[in-house]
Amino acid sequence: MMIRVLALAACALAAQAGAQTAVPKQIKIVVPFSAGASNDAIARAIAPQLAEEFKTVVIVENRVGAAGVIGSEYVAKSPKDGATLLLTSSTFLTSAATQPRMPYDPVKSFAPVAMVGQGPLVLAVSGAKPYGDLRAVLDAARARPDALNYGTAGIGSLAHLATVMMNDAARVSMTHVPYKGAANAASDLAGGQIDIMLANYSSLAPLVQGGKVKLVATTARGPHAAFPNLPPAASVLPGYAVDIWVGVFAPAGTPQDLVDRYNAAINRIARSPETTSLLDMDGTVPASMTSGEFGKRVASDLEQWRAVAQSHHISVE
Repeated sequence: MMIRVLALAACALAAQAGAQTAVPKQIKIVVPFSAGASNDAIARAIAPQLAEEFKTVVIVENRVGAAGVIGSEYVAKSPKDGATLLLTSSTFLTSAATQPRMPYDPVKSFAPVAMVGQGPLVLAVSGAKPYGDLRAVLDAARARPDALNYGTAGIGSLAHLATVMMNDAARVSMTHVPYKGAANAASDLAGGQIDIMLANYSSLAPLVQGGKVKLVATTARGPHAAFPNLPPAASVLPGYAVDIWVGVFAPAGTPQDLVDRYNAAINRIARSPETTSLLDMDGTVPASMTSGEFGKRVASDLEQWRAVAQSHHISVE
C-alpha cells in the first residue's frame, strides 16, 4: 500500500513539473531610459546572470521617451509569455501619478516580478550656500517663503514629489525649478543657481567629491550604512522617508509559475557581486521580496504619490 501511495505522489509531482511553463528561448529586458543610466547598467549586469540561470538568451533594449512611459507601454502590450520584461524605477509610479492620460494602468497592466533593490535619496545643497544641515535649510525656508529653490529632473519626477512631501512635513514653501534631467539640475546646484536638490548619490558623486555640493541628509528611515556621516531627514522631520527602488515587471497575465521562477532567480542575482557593486553606488540594498509583496508595495507607493500630486495639483499633460 505504501509503495502505491509513493508511486501516486511521484506521478503527481511529475505531472506538475510537466505543466511548468517553459522559459522563452530569448528574453528581452526593456529599460525605458537611456543607455548608460543607472537602470540600464543594472539591467546589463542582470542579463547575463539571468541567461545563465535559465540557459537562454537575454538581451537589453532601451526604449526611451515620455519619462519612461514609452518603454513601459511597450512591455504592457507585449505577449504574456515571459519573453518581455520591464526594468524600471520608482519613476514608473510618479509618472503614473502625475500624467492623467496613461496608455496603461501601472497596477493592472503589469505582473510585478521582483524588486531588485531599494535605497534612499540624498539631500544636497550648493557649496556656495551657507547651509550646513537640513535644519538650517528649513529655517531659511521658513524665514523667506518661496525664496529658496530646488531643482529636479522634471515635473512629476520622484525627486519633485519627494521634495514636495518634505516641504509639507516641514510646513515650508520652496520654489520648484524643473530641468530636463538630474545632471542639468546638479550642474546648476554646483554653480549656485539653485539652492538644494534631492537625488540619488551617483548623480551627485563627482560634484560632492569636488566640493561643489554638500550632502546634508538622506531620505532613509534611519541611519544608513552607506552614508554613515549623514543623518536621516526623519531626525528633523519625524516620519518622513522616501525610498527609490529598481524593479522588474512582466505583462499582466504572464503565467504565475514563470513569474515566481523569475522572482527567485532575480532575488539571487540581486545579491551577486556583479549586481551589488552597482547597487552600492547609491546605497541601494537587495530587497528579496516575493512577487506578491512587491505588488503590494507598488500599489501602496502609487496611492501615496497620487495623494501628493492631487493635493498640490501637479499634473503633466
